[in-house]
Amino acid sequence: MTRKIVVAISGASGAPYAKRLVEVLAARRDQHGDLEIGVCLSSTAPEVWALECGGDVRAHLASLGLQSWGMRDYKAPFASGSAGWHAMVIVPCSMGTIARIAHGISDTLLTRAADVMIKEKRPLVVVPREMPLSIIHLENLTALARAGVTVLPAMPSFYGRTHSLADAVDTVVGRLLDQLAIEHDLLHRWGGKERAQ
Repeated sequence: MTRKIVVAISGASGAPYAKRLVEVLAARRDQHGDLEIGVCLSSTAPEVWALECGGDVRAHLASLGLQSWGMRDYKAPFASGSAGWHAMVIVPCSMGTIARIAHGISDTLLTRAADVMIKEKRPLVVVPREMPLSIIHLENLTALARAGVTVLPAMPSFYGRTHSLADAVDTVVGRLLDQLAIEHDLLHRWGGKERAQ
């Protein structure tokens, strides 16, 4: 069965996490043919991507064979629950996006798609990227957790002898892939063998 996954990229800092995730998902799709991937970009995502990753996000996605959708493009199939998309990840996820989703404000394709996942009881994973967290942030994240959303902060682990920034990014992306039930070898498992360097 082909699993359909939405990757949404907001304008929060953390574009390298999104870049790595879409690259791994596209490689998995090309190798196994069992994924369909749709990408939704916030209005500020391209600017942050250019700053943190370099280049044009849409061109990079196109090079991976991925279609991207803008915030007002409600023709996207994942804008409706009837299309049967299986899971969604928002990486990175700004606190403004968190707030809108937590309060049911579906004013863009991104927040509409997240609302669809919640109402259809399908996996939604948010990767908040902010520090420090205010009480407002924490209350909004708690509201999402109560609604069944997985809150997966961008907090790299280091017990696997992380040697580079790329390794640190992989510890977060690996945990994202775990939430999507997609096999990978991006991170060191606790009690497992160390990754080859």
